[in-house]
Amino acid sequence: MLTSPTEAQLTTDKELPGIRQTKPESGPFVALVDGKGVEGKGGYMVPYTEFLERTNIKFEMIPVPGGSIEIGSPTSETGHSDDEGPQFKVQLEPFWIAKTELTWAEYQTFMRCYRVFKDLSSSGIRQVTESNGVDAVTVPTPLYDPSHTYEHGDDPQQPAVTMTQYSAKQYTKWLSGLTGIQYRLPTEAEWEYAARAGSKSAYCFGDNVEELDKYAVYSENAGMGSAKVGSKAPNAFGLHDMHGNVWEWTIDQYSSKGFGERGGKSFVGLAGTHWPTEADSRCVRGGGWQDSAERVRSAVRMGSVDEEWKIEDPNVPLSPWWYTSDPARMVGMRLVRSATPLSQEMLTKFWEIDVATIREDVNARLNEGRGAQGISVPELVKEFQRKK
Repeated sequence: MLTSPTEAQLTTDKELPGIRQTKPESGPFVALVDGKGVEGKGGYMVPYTEFLERTNIKFEMIPVPGGSIEIGSPTSETGHSDDEGPQFKVQLEPFWIAKTELTWAEYQTFMRCYRVFKDLSSSGIRQVTESNGVDAVTVPTPLYDPSHTYEHGDDPQQPAVTMTQYSAKQYTKWLSGLTGIQYRLPTEAEWEYAARAGSKSAYCFGDNVEELDKYAVYSENAGMGSAKVGSKAPNAFGLHDMHGNVWEWTIDQYSSKGFGERGGKSFVGLAGTHWPTEADSRCVRGGGWQDSAERVRSAVRMGSVDEEWKIEDPNVPLSPWWYTSDPARMVGMRLVRSATPLSQEMLTKFWEIDVATIREDVNARLNEGRGAQGISVPELVKEFQRKK
């Protein structure tokens, strides 16, 4: 079972990437407090680069300081929608967030596990059992029509898209198994806090839409699809594409009626999260390359619509791993890691199936032999090996 690092593991950079015990002389960092509240005694969060085991595929994580944020937008903001209110406050602890959206290079490595897990299972190797089932992940089935999914491009450095929230969650669990580090999807509060980077305006840089071209890939400057990640300028936290390019999954349930009873209240950490209770209407953030300037603001929200987003899926039951139809071909993801390791109970909320209908669809696929399940380990097999 993947467990939280102990305090002993916090003593070396090698054991826990992104943590230093001495104050960095330069570059961004976040000072952590110890149990007595002494700043820096808990170490220093710094940016770090992680390679997928035995490949040249990498991603960079950026430390974000803790702080308070008012989620949503005021009614006076140009483009404000009812689902962006009433506003509420959240006090967040520091966390790391990926510098860019997840790329096809990263996600297609996960996709290749389908055949690997199938081969391992048929050979009786590393099989899923009752004793290790808690660590098992399911991987996406092969694409029904790759030409449709990749119509707007599948360059290794373009953001991966069309995965369901369930599949995005399984990716983070798979990656956590490989690295020993707890990766997950962001909450809505974490995502908006990172996108705003200290701003209270419509965009991270202010309200002047004339400056948007510098920061965002959107309808006015996009080509025939998303741009390679990091093509536009970063925000004050050093994060790219928080405005536009592709929408990004959060863990929260979405409601067109907005934030409801949370409005006007204050929360601490994950207590402000709207944990999903329905298979439909999971929240994505940030806008995409086909969206207008108003639809790539920091506060903009959209909920998934499974029936419409899978309308071209010929499978029965519909795939629990893939969407087929727009705007889902403009929906991707971004990684987050908490500064303080999460409990196994909380990790379950970020990684596992949360409603019965999704479980039924996944089990149906696995029972029919059209799904693949396996155990993620720190060594990738020959199919993944590449020269660095």
